[in-house]
Amino acid sequence: MVCRLPLVSRNIDTILGEVTVFRRRQKLREMTKCNHLGDAYARALARVKAQEGGRSRLGMEALMWVSNSERPLHTSELCHALGVTIGSPDLNIEDIPTIQTLLACSLGLITVDASSSTVLLVNSSLQEYLSNNPSLFQSPHSMIAEVCLTYLNFQCVRELSPTLSSAPQTLPLVGYASSYWGKHIRKEETESVTRGPLALGLLMEFEKHISSQLLLLHYDEDRYWWEPGFDKRGGPKGFTGLHGAAFFGITKAAVALLAMKEWDINTTDTMGRTALAWAAIRGHEGIVKILLQQKEVKADTTDIEYGRTPLLWATNGGHEGVVKLLLEREDINPNAADTKFAQTPLILAAEGGHEGVVKLLLERDDVNPDIPDLSGKTALQWASSYEDTRIVELLSAPKLSPPALVDTDIVLEHPSPDPSDLLQNPSLSIPSASLPWSNPFPSDTRPLLGIGIGSFMIIFSLAFLFSFLAAISLLLINHFITIILPPSFRG
Repeated sequence: MVCRLPLVSRNIDTILGEVTVFRRRQKLREMTKCNHLGDAYARALARVKAQEGGRSRLGMEALMWVSNSERPLHTSELCHALGVTIGSPDLNIEDIPTIQTLLACSLGLITVDASSSTVLLVNSSLQEYLSNNPSLFQSPHSMIAEVCLTYLNFQCVRELSPTLSSAPQTLPLVGYASSYWGKHIRKEETESVTRGPLALGLLMEFEKHISSQLLLLHYDEDRYWWEPGFDKRGGPKGFTGLHGAAFFGITKAAVALLAMKEWDINTTDTMGRTALAWAAIRGHEGIVKILLQQKEVKADTTDIEYGRTPLLWATNGGHEGVVKLLLEREDINPNAADTKFAQTPLILAAEGGHEGVVKLLLERDDVNPDIPDLSGKTALQWASSYEDTRIVELLSAPKLSPPALVDTDIVLEHPSPDPSDLLQNPSLSIPSASLPWSNPFPSDTRPLLGIGIGSFMIIFSLAFLFSFLAAISLLLINHFITIILPPSFRG
């Protein structure tokens, strides 16, 4: 059962106030027009803001959270979120409002779904109205991120074991905050939050914090089928602050962390993945660029589960920008296959339907498209099995070699004699290799040139032979007519 909304009730009363079915339908059509709903929402929000004391703040903040959260919030999560004072050292239970208070302060614009205990806006049109009027809330994602980070930095949260698979019911916002604080920052980066003490303080102790474990567990539940899993038995050990910044793609935080202390850039978590590997998996080009600039980085490290390098994960996910950055390095082997399925970057890109990545790989001369995987399939066979005609065409096209050039080494090996030497010693000769007109075609093209000239000569000889035979035939026919036919029949 959903709580009654006064605004909707008044609209229904207005419709029922008409005396005929025709007029009621007409009024309903009028009230569903955007302008009318927009005016109604504007008036309702003005009433929320006009409330006295802290009721106005609570009502607007509740609407901000519900309309900007990454998933529907449970009632307890929303109540705890609105009970946080940013920057406070610990949770104050007495400052947490009840859900009844929040519903009253929002004047019916939010409601509770009793079946899931989640808080929702009254309808999708209100969500659309709030999205189209961003000035209603000042930096909502940045504010939500700050609340989440404050909550995770509470002393009572820091004392939780990092190997717990869920947060205690007494701290309901820990799960949401752990999973989404980074996403809110990426949507609205502000210097004070991204490089502030709350974010950096959490990341500096990340592998010992419950939020790293809950983040990876949430990722494991919601990941795409092609993304690597998380073995919770190992816990978050080795999943450092750099791993966390790479996972979320918070570039400024990663730069700040690298400036704060010396990190082992190649540290791996329990799954054998470095910070670079996570940035490649998630497709965060900015993080990859920063990590590749560190002189100690090992860009070809393989993980435990699949034996895949960052390049393999980037091609697997179709992250063209990351693939391009990795291919620019000399220590990257573009044909290196994983250890689980023996699949090369090109096979993974073809199997995933990533046309742009396939093009990037085929532009290199050292990429071999004919390497099969463990099942015996090549990249072309994988693309064919999925009937991906674009990639099939790319892989089927002959690889054009660059035009052959004159071998300058040969010329340098046989330098021309000085003219004065020729005058003094006429027996000296100019090496033919040093003369530009002596060999106008490179050595690599001479066989092709020979084949072309030979074919022309054969065709020319055949044509001459046929012309000669035709002339002989005409002479014989004329001679036959002269001898056999009587004079009266001769032309």
